[in-house]
Amino acid sequence: MKPVLIKDLLTSNPDGRTVTVYGWIRSVRDSKNLVFVQVNDGSCFANIQLTFDRTSPDSKADVKNIEENLKKLSTGASVKAEGIIIPSPASGQAVEITLQNLECLGSCPSEEYPLQKNRMSMEYLRDNAHLRARTNTFGAVFRVRSQMAFAVHSFFQERGFQYINAPEITCSDCEGAGEMFQVTTLSLEKIAELGVKAGAGGMKIEDAHKIVDYSKDFFGKKASLTVSGQLEAETMATALSRVYTFGPTFRAENSNTPRHLSEFWMIEPEMAFFDLNDDMDIQEEFVKYLLNWALTKCREDLEFFDKRIQPGLIKSLEAVAKADFVRISYTDAIAELEKHAGEAKFEFKPYWGCDIATEHERYLTEKIFKKPVMVYNYPKEIKSFYMKQNEDGKTVKAVDVLVPGIGELIGGSEREESYEKLLKAIKDRNMDESIYDWYLDLRKFGTVPHSGFGLGFERLIRYVTGMENIRDVIPYPRAPKLADF
Repeated sequence: MKPVLIKDLLTSNPDGRTVTVYGWIRSVRDSKNLVFVQVNDGSCFANIQLTFDRTSPDSKADVKNIEENLKKLSTGASVKAEGIIIPSPASGQAVEITLQNLECLGSCPSEEYPLQKNRMSMEYLRDNAHLRARTNTFGAVFRVRSQMAFAVHSFFQERGFQYINAPEITCSDCEGAGEMFQVTTLSLEKIAELGVKAGAGGMKIEDAHKIVDYSKDFFGKKASLTVSGQLEAETMATALSRVYTFGPTFRAENSNTPRHLSEFWMIEPEMAFFDLNDDMDIQEEFVKYLLNWALTKCREDLEFFDKRIQPGLIKSLEAVAKADFVRISYTDAIAELEKHAGEAKFEFKPYWGCDIATEHERYLTEKIFKKPVMVYNYPKEIKSFYMKQNEDGKTVKAVDVLVPGIGELIGGSEREESYEKLLKAIKDRNMDESIYDWYLDLRKFGTVPHSGFGLGFERLIRYVTGMENIRDVIPYPRAPKLADF
């Protein structure tokens, strides 16, 4: 008999039909004559209850088989259960299943099973990441993650965007920060040996890479894992008008904070003929769409997060989904922060030219405006080379979307469409012009005003679920000294 997902059974009509359930045991309660088995298959937060009455078993029940398999059950064991779906007399559940047959597919020795009934720390569960999706918390996290991925595609597909796949291996550094993982087939031992010899010969060790012959490498030049698909997305936008990427990106930043990962997923749309105001409009629309999707499609899981992880989460998400986002220039935002610096007691002093810190972002959204804030027109020195310069010569048309509770959620900008200005920005930052020839070509051949933004998918999931550590919203986190599983 075809298995039915528990989420579908729980909302189905308890009409006495026979159904087959597959899943994992959450608990077994044997009270002499009555046996209650809680089973979950991961399709939803709730379990379904299997019942067996020893005093009056169903006439079709295989009593001997059920009793034999009940002895094999413990938390974590997998089962196949057949029974009759009936209305449940217990509170909190509409239906239950009266057992007719039971098969333990995979036992789970309780003395060895790493997942215990007592509360386990997030650190402990990270060490057992191959099993943590079986817990209430992480089952909910990964269901929300799945729904949010679907919501991302739905939003853009409904608005005429084309989904593209940016390469994960690249020879260009989109951000210009140099924190990239190198991809090579050259012998690292030989490279190290060359470095030692170079050092002995008077060359600085940090310059030893210059003697490596990358023409002999797999790609014929130095290559790395990408930090962003934006530049490639821009090439596609100049042909397809509206595109978006949604895939893994990598950054070799030696950071162990709860907000950073070395491997993470980015959502990066690019829109031809969009100026900064158009960009801000779609960013606000995007955030509200995602939050409303979560509040509607993931309600049961969000209620768990609201109760156990972050009290008030749902109310906060609903407020942001309904709010009109504040739009304020960087200059005015700094002025507001300076005005409140005394009472706020910031760790980092705000001043014009500084990169707005998380504490500043949260103060703007949680204390001053009490709603999401979009800060635009940042100093060009603290933003990327590709952002369009304003006429004042000091700022660029960049924007960050800040939300209460987390700070920056989205970063974007209008892109520089002038060949001369973009080339100058590359030279001013001492970047290798030859690597960006193809990117500059976009400004030579039919250039257009265009804009885009980036949203870190894990940052979104962390915000929607209220989880404190970003390592807990991706199945297998990658961070410094962490590449297990």
